[in-house]
Amino acid sequence: MENMYIFMIIALAILAIADLVVGVSNDAVNFLNSAIGSKAVSFRTIMIVASVGIAFGALSSSGMMEVARKGIFDPSQFYFNEIMIIFMAVMITDIILLDIFNSLGMPTSTTVSIVFELLGAAVAMSIVKISNNNDTLLEIGNYINTDKATEIILGILLSVVIAFSVGAIVQFISRLLLTFNFEKKASWVAAVFGGVAITAIAYFIIIKGLKSTNILPPEFSSWANENLLQFLGVNFILWTVLSGVTHKFFKINVYRVIIIVGTFALAMAFAGNDLVNFIGVPMAAYNAFLSWLAEFTANGTLPSAFSMESLAEKVPTQPYLLLIAGLVMVLTLWFSEKARRVVKTSVDLSRQDEVKERFEPNWLSQKLVRGVIVLGTGINKVMPASSSNFINQRFEKSTTTATIPKSEVPAFDMVRAAVNLVIASVLISVATGLKLPLSTTYVTFMVAMGTSLADRAWGSESAVYRVAGVLNVIGGWFLTALSAFSAAAILAYLMYLGGNYAIIALFFLALIMIVRNYLSSKKDSLKAKAQEDLKKAESITIAGIIEESADNIAKTVSRTNKIYTNVLKGLSKGEVNSLKKSRKWVEKLNKEIDELRGNIFYFIKNLEETSVRGSNFYIQILGYLEDITQSLDYIAKASYKHINNNHKPLRFNQIRDLQEINNKLNAFLSETEIAFKDRNYYKIDILIGKKQELYDDVKDKIQKQVERTRSEESSPKNTTLYFGLLLETKDLIEEIMNLLELYSTEHKRS
Repeated sequence: MENMYIFMIIALAILAIADLVVGVSNDAVNFLNSAIGSKAVSFRTIMIVASVGIAFGALSSSGMMEVARKGIFDPSQFYFNEIMIIFMAVMITDIILLDIFNSLGMPTSTTVSIVFELLGAAVAMSIVKISNNNDTLLEIGNYINTDKATEIILGILLSVVIAFSVGAIVQFISRLLLTFNFEKKASWVAAVFGGVAITAIAYFIIIKGLKSTNILPPEFSSWANENLLQFLGVNFILWTVLSGVTHKFFKINVYRVIIIVGTFALAMAFAGNDLVNFIGVPMAAYNAFLSWLAEFTANGTLPSAFSMESLAEKVPTQPYLLLIAGLVMVLTLWFSEKARRVVKTSVDLSRQDEVKERFEPNWLSQKLVRGVIVLGTGINKVMPASSSNFINQRFEKSTTTATIPKSEVPAFDMVRAAVNLVIASVLISVATGLKLPLSTTYVTFMVAMGTSLADRAWGSESAVYRVAGVLNVIGGWFLTALSAFSAAAILAYLMYLGGNYAIIALFFLALIMIVRNYLSSKKDSLKAKAQEDLKKAESITIAGIIEESADNIAKTVSRTNKIYTNVLKGLSKGEVNSLKKSRKWVEKLNKEIDELRGNIFYFIKNLEETSVRGSNFYIQILGYLEDITQSLDYIAKASYKHINNNHKPLRFNQIRDLQEINNKLNAFLSETEIAFKDRNYYKIDILIGKKQELYDDVKDKIQKQVERTRSEESSPKNTTLYFGLLLETKDLIEEIMNLLELYSTEHKRS
């Protein structure tokens, strides 16, 4: 009997490690957003600081374990076998849920998932017990800690509003006082800002973060709590003086120091607050197992008869397990490629300048933006003109980044990064001290969004996309809660019905999904490296434009070759999925070229006076690239529509003729790609010389089809498609030749 429970304990330990890796990859990187986005220090320095913060935070997370043991339900109402079903259901659900959400690219929160999984599994087992005892559902309050559960859920939901509001207000005041030219302010300004920021961070590191550990003497923590004003006052004076001295005499950037200290604090708060999400349940299960095993050894009490009052008692901290968990988190942070990519969403949504928007606008985002614009217009009418002008002047953008290449420009400045870190670490540390499992993801993300709004990063050009992104993320959070509750309840009930067989089967299902997710993620990563997006022009000279455009042309020609070949393959075999995939490739290429066109304004503004003709060259290149995608779009859509509507397939002679064209076009496009990749511009004239040969080949196929139509062709749909493909292929060749001729002419001139 005990062998099955030993298996469950081992399974929970394996799931805990997997949950640490998957969970940290999903959202642990949130505390790196500000440091990475501001580019205040090197990535390596950020990772070292964050790793040390996680190690300290792991030691301070023991208090949060109470949530997993007795925060959501009353353990005394359940027997040992029922508790183990609840804990197994929670951990398996967490793995599967994170796997599904990560595969779909949907953001989720490990805190919300674990709370609602505990609630769902406990509710399911409570209903089973109520049904077995012939009681009413009104008795569920005896099983579920409704007050604590409500407090936790409200705390999580309120954190969204509070984090956004506090972040916006503090950032507005900070920017009003410091402006975007904060580095030109007097030293005492930086000193005071540093004193306030580091005092706030230091208080929560020392009082909230380290009070549960043995690092600080208990007397010191007690004195600081009893003499709060004196403690804060001494800290403010100390940090202000140190900030002023280091800034003025040692030329150390105070804002950079705040970002480093804030990253440490937020990493510490993350580990202290979120570690329970990964190991709290397995640790509670292990404690329950030890209690039952002692009772079973002494009195032979069965698992179904051993009540779990022991879980309601205080459990001693196990620092070694906490440190091991912290080590796994640190290693994941360093070696998980996915963890490094997750940060991109929130950084892009809070970026001060234009960026490739990931989210499409929706009805709600359009209405919200329009409503805010109307509200802002109304406020401006009421506000005195002098006040409005003063505020606008304080929010004028700095021109110090004008000479920096666009790829090297930070997403936002160090003032905003400092505010993000201070506010987020303070909110999360307060929640940890109150034993409330606030979502680190929610707080860091919403603080960043609030500061972005206050900093006017969401302008008329980007607001509708950014708001849509925020709404998508928040919608994913609500979906997380609903999915976690439902899935955990269902799995708990299945384990109750299926017993040991169901538990073992579901455990191995979770392992299979972990492996599948890893292999899928690795495959996607390799694909992303193999096929890069088209790059926006950043050069300010005609020679630089020619060099940069060569890469885009090589990539476009390569993808054109791939799409055209794939369409013909799909047509010849009648494969709808292959043609559907080609349509998606065309849509992606078209979208990237649209983004290049959207960058024309900034491109022209940055050009040197002596290189203005480069703008005409670049615009013509984009025009020809757009023409190429339009031809590909017709070829892919017409082919997909024909096969999807189950029309007659192309005849053998037609497929053969198209394949002959494809063979010649494939060789021509491959040579073109190599010429541009190798910057062998003199080969372009040789390629242009093949123009008539390719034209004649297509014309010959058109004439053959005319003869076939008059004598043997009987399908109007078939004929329409075939002629359409030939004519668009002819246009495609012409557009590519126009591009080559333009490039050859401009290269010779330069």
